[in-house]
Amino acid sequence: MISNEGVRLGAEAARRLAQTGLFKFEPGLTDAEFTRIERHYGFEFADDHRAFLAAGLPVNIPPEDGQTWSRPWPEWRGGDLDSLRRQLDWPVEGVLLDVEHNEFWYEGWGERPTGEAAALATARHHLEEAPVLVPVYAHRYLPAGRGTFGHPVLSMWQTDIIYYGLDLADYMHQEFDEARGDVDESWSPRATAPFWRDLL
Repeated sequence: MISNEGVRLGAEAARRLAQTGLFKFEPGLTDAEFTRIERHYGFEFADDHRAFLAAGLPVNIPPEDGQTWSRPWPEWRGGDLDSLRRQLDWPVEGVLLDVEHNEFWYEGWGERPTGEAAALATARHHLEEAPVLVPVYAHRYLPAGRGTFGHPVLSMWQTDIIYYGLDLADYMHQEFDEARGDVDESWSPRATAPFWRDLL
């Protein structure tokens, strides 16, 4: 059951993005497409994320020189499956990179094993239990989960994780509006996803 509030929030996010005039849109994903994507990749979209993608699918434009992501919008319809898989794996792979190269270790995993291979294997095992994060745009993510909505959008760069929006609608303002970055003291996101929230 998709929540009405999640649908409203996703539709508001789509409206805000469309108002910027920065992107073109294809027709939104259909129920059949959502089912295929969720089965293939093994997660369910949060209600607001699903409603956002159902309202219209943002289309990537040719990248500017030096742009980190050549296709920042996940191409859920007809995109390169390997590219989508890499984007889905980005948060976990980023943590593993910091475990391997930057001495990162999460205290909730217990004592770090001696030996790089054992540490990586242990970290990978624990990360399989962490909530799945789903790409919204480039390295901005929302937690997966049907029946959930209103999660803050997280910017993921290895274990350097920051808030990029109170929720999906606020994120569209923070990322794409000309007035972006205008926040006051009341702007205080609260992360909802176990493990990931501890890295903020």
